[in-house]
Amino acid sequence: MMNVIRYIHFRKYKNSKFIYYLKNLIRYYTPKVFLRKKSPGISLRLSQYDKSYLLDRVNYYNQLNEITPVSDGMIPLSEFKLPKKKKGQSVLSAYFFDSYQYTRYFPNHLKAAFLFGDVIHIPEIPSITKSRPINGNNTNSVILNLDKARHFMFVKDKKRFQDKKDMLVGRAHITQPHRIQFWEMYFNHSLCDLGQINKNKTAHPEWIVEPMTIDEHLEYKFILCIEGNDVATNLKWVMSSNSLAVMPRPRYETWFMEGRLIPNYHYIEIKADYSDLEDRLTYYIHHIGEALQIIE
Repeated sequence: MMNVIRYIHFRKYKNSKFIYYLKNLIRYYTPKVFLRKKSPGISLRLSQYDKSYLLDRVNYYNQLNEITPVSDGMIPLSEFKLPKKKKGQSVLSAYFFDSYQYTRYFPNHLKAAFLFGDVIHIPEIPSITKSRPINGNNTNSVILNLDKARHFMFVKDKKRFQDKKDMLVGRAHITQPHRIQFWEMYFNHSLCDLGQINKNKTAHPEWIVEPMTIDEHLEYKFILCIEGNDVATNLKWVMSSNSLAVMPRPRYETWFMEGRLIPNYHYIEIKADYSDLEDRLTYYIHHIGEALQIIE
């Protein structure tokens, strides 16, 4: 019984995978002829937004400003279909469904390139991706809201910042060198409650702990949002809470537009080498007003 209750707490705030896949399978098998009836409704919803706001976001995600020749890496939308299951891979690809939600409105003869997964490089041809590097010429990386059921969830935090623990909490898979470095520097630090939730690929078994629920994270004033393969998955829900996200300046961005986040306005910035963490935490513990301004 306790395991069931624990599971329910872990699923709180998270999007239902069952509902997600059910909705998308229905969408996938619905004949495109029915989309014509939806077009007027879509146009009406778009008209309710400020045009300059929409264009600003569109131009941010898609920075291509000239006609691009079709290349061999692109496929006709008629061939963009639910992938067949391969060994070790799920046939129900969230990346596919989140792309198909939009591509289904376009003629089948049009071509596009798709680059799914945690993308941290800039493709050679214009491609639809979930993530891209913030710096450099990233024009070929066209961002779409992919894997959104996992990445885009938000919380209702009823606990005031002032009533939370004066500590930084961090629970993560610790496999990348930059995460290992952070844990080596601050595991068992008096201002940090850190734990590693993966039980394999580790040289530090003493770091291993059981995962925390989101509500357990929200008992702390500060939550670590350190990038993994690409962006920090937890950044979205942390920024919707009454706790503060703590991280170096991001290197990668997604639909969340991490590249537009302002340090010490949207989150607490620490140095890329993490050396000033204690100073930054101590500062905001003693400057509650400035911390609340970030939260608001």
